[in-house]
Amino acid sequence: MEGWAVRDEGGWPRLRVADWTDTRDTLHMWTQIVGKIRMAHAPAVNHWWHVTLYLSARGLTTSAVPYRDGAFEIEFDLLDHQLRLRTSDGRSRAVALAPRPVAVFYRETMDALAGLGVQTRIHAVPNEVEPAVPFAEDEVHTAYDAAAAQVFWRQLLQAQRVIGRFRSGFLGKASPVHYFWGAMDLAYTRFSGRPAPPHPGGAPNCPSWVMREGYSHELASCGFWPGGGAEGTFYAYTYPEPAGYAERRVRPPDASYDPRLCEFLLPYEAVAGSADPDATLTDFLQSTYEAAADLGGWDRQALEPGPAAG
Repeated sequence: MEGWAVRDEGGWPRLRVADWTDTRDTLHMWTQIVGKIRMAHAPAVNHWWHVTLYLSARGLTTSAVPYRDGAFEIEFDLLDHQLRLRTSDGRSRAVALAPRPVAVFYRETMDALAGLGVQTRIHAVPNEVEPAVPFAEDEVHTAYDAAAAQVFWRQLLQAQRVIGRFRSGFLGKASPVHYFWGAMDLAYTRFSGRPAPPHPGGAPNCPSWVMREGYSHELASCGFWPGGGAEGTFYAYTYPEPAGYAERRVRPPDASYDPRLCEFLLPYEAVAGSADPDATLTDFLQSTYEAAADLGGWDRQALEPGPAAG
């Protein structure tokens, strides 16, 4: 088991990235497998929104995925540490979440799915990571610290709560608050309504045409990623990036622009350790959105609710 300590400060749990990196990387591969299963069956939605996972009251879920004349769901139960597979006709299977290779998890998950009669083929190689070891051959990622995985989920719950409230202040096209398994981040995106220039791509082991679909329209995106800093990082970026964006002063003072990532970053610990974490994160989300919208010439009057909307 990885040695680590967790502190809960006003509902915002603390977890050092260095203390659970091995578990994080294993969980990342597991969620890629389940996300690809959803992608194999869910109807396509713009910007790849049909492939994401969602937070549930117990962990992460695919939500109901259509299959033939019914549906199935796969949930990472991070309270009982079971992968639960359920169908709309009442049948179920479970795969233990425990320290073992990704290859074993992949085989048992696909066997459980087949046992439920859900015939599935996926591209069984991870995306957006390097190296991309096929799931069936991955004997490297074996760690699973159950307590750390649960704390990460509780961090996501806090992030989703605040980002979800921020989402309500926008009338234009916007994504759900969802978990993208490619980069293992909780994300939310707003759109100006105008098309964007073709995205150049560049994510490891991810075709450029995938990126072009995801970034087909002007956007401002934000979210949380369990990396990039001591305890994880909140981020915000815009595409295409307008002139002056990198120099824009945003809030709070702990936020800064990373020229390598082309993103504003705010350490998780700066939020969790502040006197008012909700207000601190909201300030970051709002000020980075304003930087993107103002410098990008978005029609904010049309895209944001007026005072009468409450």
